[in-house]
Amino acid sequence: MKYKGYEGLVSFDEDAKIFYGEVVGIKDVITFQGTSVNELEKAFHDSVNDYLAWCKERGEKPEKTFSGNLRLRIPTNLHAHLTIEAARKGISLNQFITNKLQS
Repeated sequence: MKYKGYEGLVSFDEDAKIFYGEVVGIKDVITFQGTSVNELEKAFHDSVNDYLAWCKERGEKPEKTFSGNLRLRIPTNLHAHLTIEAARKGISLNQFITNKLQS
């Protein structure tokens, strides 16, 4: 689900017969639930709107999802290998890794 730039990941609890979800890609916790798709969608929108209002009240900037920056720890030998391969291709390490992930 998407709303105002936020992505909600939805699951279904078979025992409780309820859909529930959480906004992904941010540190703050935004959750929502509903017993139907319409109810779930409304709860998702309400939760995002409540989060944005809460941030505004506190004078804080709301977190945005998926900035495009990803911190990743890898073994030093892999880091070296990837850097050398990128240099051989005449591209940045960032571009080399992006190309690999897209393929």
